[in-house]
Amino acid sequence: MVKQTRPLFFDRERSGEIREKGANDFVTETDTSVQAFLRRELYALEPSVQFLGEESSDEIIDFTKDVWVLDPVDGTTNLIHDFQMSVVSLALVQNGIVTLGVIYWPYMDELFYAAKGEGAFLNGCSISVSDVSRPQDSLIMVGPSPHCKEAYADLVMGITGRIFRQCQEIRILGSAALNLAYVACGRADGFYEKILKPWDYAAGSLIVEEAGGRVVRWDKSLVSFQEDCDILADNGNMGDWLAEALK
Repeated sequence: MVKQTRPLFFDRERSGEIREKGANDFVTETDTSVQAFLRRELYALEPSVQFLGEESSDEIIDFTKDVWVLDPVDGTTNLIHDFQMSVVSLALVQNGIVTLGVIYWPYMDELFYAAKGEGAFLNGCSISVSDVSRPQDSLIMVGPSPHCKEAYADLVMGITGRIFRQCQEIRILGSAALNLAYVACGRADGFYEKILKPWDYAAGSLIVEEAGGRVVRWDKSLVSFQEDCDILADNGNMGDWLAEALK
């Protein structure tokens, strides 16, 4: 089902239909088309499950019951520029716990997915986080929180400078979900970003955890899928060092 959205990402006419929702926060016709398609398919699959999507109108969601959490295009600014680092992120949250997570990268046709207690997979093959244990050997991903640039640019860039001096390299992909998928499959060793929405991190959090990693808040407390969170993900070895650097 999720893979059926692939042609929409290659339709440059749709991605060129842009409106601004807020500061550095955009929506294209691709976002709305992907969401409409998946909402329709998910409803046909199970009509009783609630739906929370980034491009939804405000809806009252009861997180004690089942809810689909969707980001139809995570990395919309990338999509606008044809910088092909945009993904679909879909999670099933049951009683406040993510039980199914799917991240689809249409440009590479890579499907990352996990079910609670069943491991994590990429295109049918089992994946796991890296075994990197020293900061100086690590590749760390950062999300610069562009929607909150005025409030957090100096803070995030200052932290990133400190981390950059201690790690091997820093990367910015422009998609929180894809960053989490990279941690899950061992392409990166850690990721951090402030003020992420539940649809940004719900699916990725399960995939990382099922791949052997960790996803917590910056203060190492548990995340909540009912609110925005400052997210820290790692391979199980980098978390303490990163949490200290994020203070």
